[in-house]
Amino acid sequence: MRIKWLEKFFDSIEPTFSEGGKLGWLHSTFDAFHTFALTPKTVTRSGSHIRDAVDSKRSIIMVVIALLPALLFGMWNIGYQTSMATGVDWTWIHQWWFGFLRMLPLIVVSYVVGLSIEFAFAQVRHHEVNEGYLATGLLIPMIVPVTTPLWQVALAVAFAVIIGKEVFGGSGMNFLNPALVARAFLFFSYPTHMSGDKVWIAADLWGSDAIAGATPMGELAAGMHPSASALDMLLGTIPGSTCETSVIAIALGALLLLFTGIASWRIMLSVFLGGGLMGLLFNAIGYNDYMQLPFYYHFHMGGFAFGAVFMATDPVTAAQTNTGKWIYGLLIGAFAVLLRVCNPAYPEGMMLSILFMNCMAPLIDHCVVARNIKRRAKRTVAIGKEAHNG
Repeated sequence: MRIKWLEKFFDSIEPTFSEGGKLGWLHSTFDAFHTFALTPKTVTRSGSHIRDAVDSKRSIIMVVIALLPALLFGMWNIGYQTSMATGVDWTWIHQWWFGFLRMLPLIVVSYVVGLSIEFAFAQVRHHEVNEGYLATGLLIPMIVPVTTPLWQVALAVAFAVIIGKEVFGGSGMNFLNPALVARAFLFFSYPTHMSGDKVWIAADLWGSDAIAGATPMGELAAGMHPSASALDMLLGTIPGSTCETSVIAIALGALLLLFTGIASWRIMLSVFLGGGLMGLLFNAIGYNDYMQLPFYYHFHMGGFAFGAVFMATDPVTAAQTNTGKWIYGLLIGAFAVLLRVCNPAYPEGMMLSILFMNCMAPLIDHCVVARNIKRRAKRTVAIGKEAHNG
């Protein structure tokens, strides 16, 4: 549906931001808002190309929509966990509103800092502003504890955008997932704000105080069996990073991404297969209580499901070949469970596993392509020999 008044507005101010106009130096900024609001007028004029309604902007918007179930549930769970821990009797609306007010500053800081840097780099380079940060800017607040100080979020976002993305050329050129780069920066720079029992539940609306609330991962790392039931972990009514707890909410987003073809089903499925196989291997060993934990528990603890659906499937940093996607996903799931069980210093595992496989993805694709070339070369030689002998 065309919005004529909006088109007329952008047409009227476009000369001001075009080359030679008074604000021509802000052309990248104007183009960003123009393409965000309306379908771009530019088309490919050389080379082979495919006409398709699904462009990068629509793909990113679809990812944002897929994140909404986990985001909305996470907001409610923030309030629910706080009311349970403090003994305050809140309605579900009050609980959700409390969580909304806690999440809003994190989201605002993430977008303001990240987009400011993106726009600045675009202006200096005279490039278009890519829509990729619309998803990254929402992912970062969703994967950190609700009590994370805003200044730390700002630092992490700046580090992720500049070091994890722009130094490699911007969107599409980065080899690490920017949202996970931000979380890794926080995890290693400010570990006391990213782990432990006192970072998951906010004590009050306006302050930064927090109260104890152990996660299932934290309890297992301490040698205890999770106090939460399997159903609670599946629903997500447990302490944890703001929006990573509910497998059901994450599954709703996964269905949308798979239905629209935005995310790879091979990667999603193989991550769970890899995690399940490693879990079964530890079950067979059974050296301690953690190894004896049913393999499927790993799927709904920590950020395993969230990482499998929204992080591992990032098309820029994941493997590109179909065979490579299977290998990439299997190793992510296997390494995540391996880190959880064998290294108590990193009880989560998913973040480091995905970042490590981001680094390995180009090598995986190279090996897959080289193998295919070698196999086809052998087949060509065999066909040639048969033709010569015949």
